[in-house]
Amino acid sequence: MTASAPQHATGEEYAAERLALLREEGRPGPERRTALARLTDGWLAALFAAAAPPPGTALAAVGGYGRAELSPRSDLDLLLLHDGTATGKEIAALADRLWYPVWDLGLALDHAVRTPAQARATAAGDLKVQLGLLDARPLAGATGTVTALRTAALADWRDQAARRLPELAELCRDRAARAGELRFLLEPDLKEARGGLRDIQALRAVAASWLADAPRDGLDAARRRLLDTRDALHLTTGRATDRLALQEQDAVAAHLGLLDADTLLREVYEAADTVTYASDLTWRAVGRVLRARSARPRLRALLGARAPQKAPAERTPLAEGVVEMDGEAVLARSAKPERDPVLPLRAAAAAAQHGLPLSPHAVRHLAATAGPLPVPWPAEAREALVTLLGAGPSTVPVWEALEAEGLVTHLLPDWERVRHRPQRNPVHTWTVDRHLVETAVRAASLTRRVGRPDLLLTAALLHDIGKGWPGDHSAAGETIARDLAARIGFDRTDTATLAALVRHHLLLVDTATRRDLDDPATVHAVATAVGTVGTLELLHALTEADALATGPAAWSAWRASLVADLVKRVAGVLAGEPLPDPEAAAPSAEQERLAVEALRTGEPVLSLRTRPEEPLDGDAPEPVGAELLVALPERPGVLPAVAGVLALHRLTVRTAELRAARLPDGLGTAPVLVLAWRVAAEYGSPPPGHRLRADLLRALDGTLDIPARLAEREAAHPRRRGVPAPPPRVTVVPESRLATVLEIRAQDAPGLLHRIGRALEGAAVRVRSAHVSTLGANAVDTLYVTRPDGTLLAPEEAAGLARELEKALG
Repeated sequence: MTASAPQHATGEEYAAERLALLREEGRPGPERRTALARLTDGWLAALFAAAAPPPGTALAAVGGYGRAELSPRSDLDLLLLHDGTATGKEIAALADRLWYPVWDLGLALDHAVRTPAQARATAAGDLKVQLGLLDARPLAGATGTVTALRTAALADWRDQAARRLPELAELCRDRAARAGELRFLLEPDLKEARGGLRDIQALRAVAASWLADAPRDGLDAARRRLLDTRDALHLTTGRATDRLALQEQDAVAAHLGLLDADTLLREVYEAADTVTYASDLTWRAVGRVLRARSARPRLRALLGARAPQKAPAERTPLAEGVVEMDGEAVLARSAKPERDPVLPLRAAAAAAQHGLPLSPHAVRHLAATAGPLPVPWPAEAREALVTLLGAGPSTVPVWEALEAEGLVTHLLPDWERVRHRPQRNPVHTWTVDRHLVETAVRAASLTRRVGRPDLLLTAALLHDIGKGWPGDHSAAGETIARDLAARIGFDRTDTATLAALVRHHLLLVDTATRRDLDDPATVHAVATAVGTVGTLELLHALTEADALATGPAAWSAWRASLVADLVKRVAGVLAGEPLPDPEAAAPSAEQERLAVEALRTGEPVLSLRTRPEEPLDGDAPEPVGAELLVALPERPGVLPAVAGVLALHRLTVRTAELRAARLPDGLGTAPVLVLAWRVAAEYGSPPPGHRLRADLLRALDGTLDIPARLAEREAAHPRRRGVPAPPPRVTVVPESRLATVLEIRAQDAPGLLHRIGRALEGAAVRVRSAHVSTLGANAVDTLYVTRPDGTLLAPEEAAGLARELEKALG
């Protein structure tokens, strides 16, 4: 594309045609970008001609505009070149006559004024300028000057490749650390995130160096998908943004003719995956070439002037048909993939076990020639899969290499449904497919804790396989896992165990964080579902691996302790040990002391003990936790008062138990409530106990208006609003003989438990205990309630209470 494009004398004409072009429906993205670039070329060429440019000047497009990748809200990257013969005043006047009309139309402009020598000197010290010059394209004026500069910039780039490419690689790593991985983000930056448009530009730069080249398969289609998505984002929002925010995704999907936002994200993730894989291979090739280049001068110095003959690359055996060569796992010369259907898994297992990348040429050859595995798989194939999954972190790049060539779906057909599938819960770090692999990586470090590591690793890979189907993913996953386990070659007993692990993979953590573990019905229900001590052992390890692979919000020392407590109780039941009677449990010495003091004074008595929690798995330390005990004479409104005070002090409630203390004979008969709370500070340390007590007294006597204070804080610091949250849902769970169980699912917000307590005030019920579980923006609060006399609510009473709570929280 050159200055011969159509010319437009006025900005009004250009603006009108530009608007008509952007509003035109049905034009494919590449055609629209090309047409927009040609239209802009013509207008800028006309501006340049009308500005009476001095001889030796030229206007050039650089960067994205130089590549004609002009999205609706893209910056115009322009370079005004001059040969130095015109005066500085003349060049400044020319620049003003070019830049101001662009600004007047409200277009974003990135501009520079330089001589060719200045441009090359600036590029030598600024990598971004250097990359922009590689795409320089003449628009008007002395176009030969632009062509000569681009030729010189390419020559400079190739001459300095050994120095500049490591600099470019570092730039890519820094950008990825800031923006994250595009293929896993719920709100990805299409340009800056790893696997995005910037990385495609970097791959072009590597190819221009002639040092290495990126794999071509699928790269052009990936680039088009990302550019089309950015165009649609600009058109639907009317803003120059590259961030695909949640609230924009449905509109962008509709503009692209896609079914929904999930379909959009899957296509974007697939494109990013292609770019990421190509980048990994390209930078690996660059590293090999640079290492070889750096070794040659030293080798010549050692051997003298005579150049040695190139020795054949050393090949070290790794497994049957697999060898190591040049730092990669490759196929042996004697390998026969067409006669050895286990070879893909054997090669992958050998590569992961030795911490080596799997050669892309080997993977491509295996995908094209390896025959299908018999069903059920032979024992060697099953063992190779387990070896691959048990290799730890080195499993991930090998698995990604298999996925890039379609081998995973070939081996496990149901994998296609979870591949690149987004997880709308922000607690999740990964897409479904990557989460499954990450869970296997985490499980690999736990295999010494279980008697059947093979079942643990396989269950880790399959536990969320049902997320590709509608309905409860655990129930769907049980059926799929049963089929896949039989396909992989597990016997009936092991297949049943794997199906049970998938079906119940959330059972332990959900029960431990949302149910009363002192209720015998809770423990017996888990024991019945698990069935055997061996399955419980596997489920415990799977629960931890799953949570660790989900994200930092999904696992903590607190959650780990609750799950371990539940496992211990369930193991006792499975071993035939009786459970203690919760009604007969006496208060602890501390609880009894506080209850006696509350009875004596007639006022609340508090005990607050802070306990910094240990970090898990090398993660950052968790928030400072605290155990809060409150004893006070029984009265209405205790739950909302205490919960409200904690919310005002920015303390997150994790568990809350409200029990009437059974005091020893002779200490009084007046009812005393003891509230045992587990809380954590949002930041910093919990406040001192005397401040909490003072505010609690004011809340109980009505002088502290908690709802008003919380509303003031929300108004002063409103939370960022994204996709509207679904309405709260309250269900009655008929699983306890001690109390009526209400499960409340709602959007997490400060003071949620306070609002729940207020809603219960007029319901003539008594709260026995509350169990709070929060993951991201979602809260699941479970309340055990009874009538004032301690009996369970009738079914119709419980259902009515659930409806009233939904109205109050809605």
